[in-house]
Amino acid sequence: MTAPAPSFGGFVAAAADAGRLVVQPRMGFGDPGLMRSGLARTRAATAHTAGTLTVDSYTRVGDLAAARAAVAEGSSLNGYPITAHTRATTRAVLDGLLDEDFPVQVRHGSARPRAIVRALTAAGLDATEGGPVSYCLPYGRTPLRESVDAWARSCELFAAGARPGTVPHLESFGGCLLGQLCPPGLLVATSVLECLFFVQFGLRSVSLSYAQQTDPRQDEEALRALRRLAAEFLPDDVDHHVVLYTYMGVYPRTEQGATRLLEASARLAVRSGAGRLIVKTTAEAHRIPTVEENVRALETAAATAALTGAPGSAAASEGDDEVYQEARTLIETVLDLDADLSRALPAAFARGLLDVPFCLHPDNAGRSLGFVDPAGRLRWARTGGMPIRPDRAAEAAPLTSAGLLAALHHVANHYDDPRHRDGGDGHDRPTVTPLAV
Repeated sequence: MTAPAPSFGGFVAAAADAGRLVVQPRMGFGDPGLMRSGLARTRAATAHTAGTLTVDSYTRVGDLAAARAAVAEGSSLNGYPITAHTRATTRAVLDGLLDEDFPVQVRHGSARPRAIVRALTAAGLDATEGGPVSYCLPYGRTPLRESVDAWARSCELFAAGARPGTVPHLESFGGCLLGQLCPPGLLVATSVLECLFFVQFGLRSVSLSYAQQTDPRQDEEALRALRRLAAEFLPDDVDHHVVLYTYMGVYPRTEQGATRLLEASARLAVRSGAGRLIVKTTAEAHRIPTVEENVRALETAAATAALTGAPGSAAASEGDDEVYQEARTLIETVLDLDADLSRALPAAFARGLLDVPFCLHPDNAGRSLGFVDPAGRLRWARTGGMPIRPDRAAEAAPLTSAGLLAALHHVANHYDDPRHRDGGDGHDRPTVTPLAV
């Protein structure tokens, strides 16, 4: 019988108190035996790890019949079909692995996650992630209002389904919108707003995400702003921590470049006081990574973090820097629309008060535009109807295809460059040229 699951948030907090960064892979396999093996290898890694059970594409888009058919036919899937496997099968995958020393989070990507939430709670799991905006706008054409309603009901279901002694944990994916070329202010604001949404619908343990971007100093500002805003806006009785994602855009093609980027993300997590790091592997630019490659990435990140210092030692920023000001303005603008975030979030997007650059979803205004400035920072070329200012020097310049490609490959090219060197203080400083926008 699977042991009672620990509190995911409590596990991360205990690690931080012990001066350790929690590292976690993106991992999911359709075959239960392989999924169990992946979790076992993750647990056995020389690192302070949390497990991941990532669902397949059929399940995440709600095609549960196709997922069941694939399982019945023995077809290969790109993730674990948690709604298609029986509760007994999933519990057998977790048996002897899931306990107070090794929590497991279900990752999915669904705009309508109720079936996934039912399946994971039935299997004894109490940690998942996503959000009504972050798992709607970038991934399909589900109307935002439908996603918001589905997520509200799913949060209530998740909160009510908690077993005695457990605290359900929900992570916002809001800090990872489209992975790249979205200036940090909007990422930070979305993550805070989604966590406030989770709290409104019953959750008391949440995490706020942020994806590593183009400039380490700007990223550090963003992560500290995220910690500060979480403390300012979330109720005092809500457990929370910050999770950093290793860069989610175009990845370095060389093993050396990919390793350098992963190491930079681990140093960033420590410097900024993040409690958890979602890693990427040296295979990201080429194919789905193996279990062995995931374990190597976990151990590399953990070793780098240990050499950097203790997680959580960095104090939250006291200054109102650009990222903090932008994020706070966006958060307050949305909250002023309606006290009920299930109404305020769709209204904000309908009015263009929130606007994700390069996002083609019908409910996104599409009038904003991000760019990488000559110093390597992500900035706004256009802000559309959002109550924040663009970079005036870039506002009138047209976006060229060459400029977009250069921006998309900016990080990969930098870390693949054999001349890359760390600045010696953990602050990687790219040598860049201005990009046409």
